[in-house]
Amino acid sequence: MPWNQPGSDDKDPWGQGNGQNQPPDLDEVLKDIQKKFSGLFGGRGSGGRRGGGKMPSFSSKAIGPLAVILVGLWVATGFYVVEQGQQAVELRFGAYKTVKEAGLRWHMPYPIESVEVVNVQQIRTVEVGYRTNSRSNQVAGVPREALMLTADENIIDIDFAVQYDIKDPRELLFNVAEADDLVVRGATESAVREIVGRNTMDFAITGGRSEIAQETKMLLQDILDRYDTGINIKAVEMQNAQPPAEVKAAFDDAVKAREDEERFKNEAQAYQNDIIPRARGAAARLEQEAAAYQASVVAAARGEASRFLQVLDEYSKAPEVTRDRLYLDALESVYRNSTKLMIDQSGTGNNVMYLPLDQLIKNRGNIASAGVRSGSSADGAGMDILNDSGSGTREERSSRLRSLTQ
Repeated sequence: MPWNQPGSDDKDPWGQGNGQNQPPDLDEVLKDIQKKFSGLFGGRGSGGRRGGGKMPSFSSKAIGPLAVILVGLWVATGFYVVEQGQQAVELRFGAYKTVKEAGLRWHMPYPIESVEVVNVQQIRTVEVGYRTNSRSNQVAGVPREALMLTADENIIDIDFAVQYDIKDPRELLFNVAEADDLVVRGATESAVREIVGRNTMDFAITGGRSEIAQETKMLLQDILDRYDTGINIKAVEMQNAQPPAEVKAAFDDAVKAREDEERFKNEAQAYQNDIIPRARGAAARLEQEAAAYQASVVAAARGEASRFLQVLDEYSKAPEVTRDRLYLDALESVYRNSTKLMIDQSGTGNNVMYLPLDQLIKNRGNIASAGVRSGSSADGAGMDILNDSGSGTREERSSRLRSLTQ
């Protein structure tokens, strides 16, 4: 039977009566919740017209525990943990109070006190003159920071990497308004421009890289300390130093020529180190030989002088004999170096002729150099006369020798 016909008990399709069992009104639901909440804290709700009511009233017994809970939660918000390598700066109404080390700490909750935690052991890096993309690891130059003017009025493209940490978090928080990276980058750029402006381009690119980096570190630390930033510079490294791209090819040629110059200097220095000791050794040897020759000449002269004095003494004793002896010695020394061969045939002995005579003369030179003297080898008339002891008196030998020399 249709629901809207007589005898259907006025039921709708959902099994409810005809408007008699509808859902409660939203205002009634809120009113019931308000009554229950008021009864929880000891109050009572007052009925009124639909949609109206009074706020719940709290009893004195409920206010105390609620206040204790709220105060406890407020006090608990003052606990905080400082990790290792960090320092906490406590502020009371924004003013500095103290610095806390690592551990579990507590301070008066906000808004009375607040805490700023700073990592003082973290090594931070600032790039000056370039930026590195953390995702692609590509380096992009920043000409506004990298291009600088040197003392010889040249432009140089120079990049620096600065590593730093925090040595005083109080100074960092109260004396630095900007981010610490921006402060370090600006101070580094100023210090680098001052140091590079004192030096030439060649010095900055070739042998002065480490010196410029060290001077930049000292000047940068002095600037940061002068402004009480609380920042400590750990290291300053020069990443790149080169001329601008427009003149890089010409500058590379100049650098190559300078390297060749240094190479030639090193080769010349090596040659000098090799030749000078040899020359000094040769000079020392010549000096020693000259000293030895001087000693031998002086000794020979003294010996000749002594011999002359001795002959003079003998000559004063026997002039004739000494005169003949000197004459014979002179002829012996003359004929010893002569290439002529003289044979005395006036004697009674038979002299055998040996040919060839040049070989005899050469053999005579060899025998004389060996200190061997032979009376039968035809050493010349002078030697025969000296070695022939039985061929007559001294006067006869002298007259015979004079006839040979005429």
